[in-house]
Order: sequence, then structure tokens, then C-alpha cells
Amino acid sequence: MNNHLEAGIVELVEEFISSGKPCSSYLSIAERRASYIAGNALAGESPLEVTEFTDMVDGIPVKIYRPELGEGLPVVLYFHGGCFISGGFATHDIQLRQIAKAADAIVICIQYRLAPEYIYPAAHDDVYTVASGLNSRISTLGGDPNRVIFMGDSAGAQLALATSLRLVKNGLPIPAKQILLYPMLDPLGQSASYQQNGTDYIITAKMLLSGFSLYAGEGKCADNIDELNLLKNHDYKGLPATVIVTAECDPLRDEGETLYRQMLSSGVEVHCERYLGVIHGFFQLGGVSSSARRCMQMVVNEIVASH
Repeated sequence: MNNHLEAGIVELVEEFISSGKPCSSYLSIAERRASYIAGNALAGESPLEVTEFTDMVDGIPVKIYRPELGEGLPVVLYFHGGCFISGGFATHDIQLRQIAKAADAIVICIQYRLAPEYIYPAAHDDVYTVASGLNSRISTLGGDPNRVIFMGDSAGAQLALATSLRLVKNGLPIPAKQILLYPMLDPLGQSASYQQNGTDYIITAKMLLSGFSLYAGEGKCADNIDELNLLKNHDYKGLPATVIVTAECDPLRDEGETLYRQMLSSGVEVHCERYLGVIHGFFQLGGVSSSARRCMQMVVNEIVASH
């Protein structure tokens, strides 16, 4: 275990290790989903000065958060994480409220279909449907169509990037910016950080790779699906300005930073920021992690600065 973990994180990791390093890939799907929701207890305070409502965009459920007043606001289209098998409105509610309030932004979270009930390309198709059909509705929500930001964490960051690539390929409007929090990009987990950080830091390598496997579908190799392995043979030209966040003690750290280097080589305006002493998923630990709170402020600044 890393001896320089942030104070709020080290307690969680020590408890995980003392419990025998229980990997959630051995849990049932229902248990994994319930465990993710239970993590909200560590997310921090939920602002009340935000209105919310659910809606449908071309048959896909979304939840919309917005400040009480304002027009021409930035719009954050949020792609939630959860290894393609869990997550949704309940798991990300607090962070989405925090973003809406602090950035004075409209935040739209997509409830895409989850594996194993729905396999690839269900989630990718759902988020693309919302992203490509959203522009006509932004103004009616009080948003600025020129200030749309894609944001996602983990599997959601994978979906956000895949959606941007689809939009570029199909010649459709792309977001002004994308913010990718510890993106989940390599279905084989081949990076050194998978070996270094794959067992001790709660979100294990086996857990992450099981998500890819379940989403690919029985008998299929996720590595052979181009839209799942976004580090292999992809041209990033034409993508919007991108911010990538990585965590020091995360199995996914190296692939997020590899994406940064590949985007830079493709001429994309890209910035990568590694947070030390924290683990995968730290952005949702604002109640115990000072790095999570700093990351939130960085995200808010990026949204406010979008033009």
C-alpha cells in the first residue's frame, strides 16, 4: 500500500485491506449496484438551491439539474460511471447538484442501459442518442448551445469520449469541451498501474475488467470491440478541448495519461492533471477527501471558462 495516501482516503483503504480485500466482482449485480449507492455517505453536502426534474430525450431517461435563475447557462452533459453495470441518478446526485450550483450550470445526467441486462452497444447508443438530439432543446432549458461540456467518470468518461468520436465521425456538432475523470479505456488492463494498484485500493483491477467483460457480452472479447478499446488505433483529430483527471493509486492511471499523450500527438488541446494520494473514484468522496474538493473546484472553473 502507498504510504502517502491522503488522510481521508487512508482510513478507507486500511479498512478494505483489514477486511481481506473483498473484490466486488464476486458480488451479485444487485449487490454491486446497492454498494455503489451506499457510497453516497462519503460524497459531501448536497446543495438544496438547485431544481431538478426527470425527462426523456428520444426515449432515454435523463435527470436535469439547474440553478433557480439564469439564461444562456453552460450545459454539462454528464455520463455517470459504474463499470457499465451500475450507477445512475442515485449514485451521482450529490456531485451533480454541487456542479450545478457552483458552476451556475445546467447539468443533464443520462440514465443509459446497464449490463449485463443490456450489452454493447446499448450504453453507447443511448448516450449518443441523447448527445446528438440535445441541441434542439438546450435553449428551451435556458442553456447556451455553444457552451456544452461533456463530463464523465470512469466508464462514463469512456462513454463521453466514445460519443465525441462518433459525433466527429458523423459530422455532427461537438461539445465545446470534455472533462474525463479517470477514464476506463483498456479492456485488457495492460498498463503498469493495473499491476501496481490493482489489488489494494478498493476498486480492483478484477472489478474494472469484469465490467468490460459483462458489457461486451458472453463469449465476446471487449478488446476486439473498437469502441471499447479507445487507446487502440484511434484518431483523435477534431475532438474538443479536453481535460483528463487521473489518480495516483488507480489501476486506470496510466491509460488516462496515455490518452493525454495520444491526444497531444493528434493536435488536440488537452490538459492532464494527476491527483496524488487518492484512489479511483475519489471525485465522489468530497465528504472525506480534500483532493476531491479541489478537483470539484477545478471542474467548476473549467465549466465557467467554457465559451
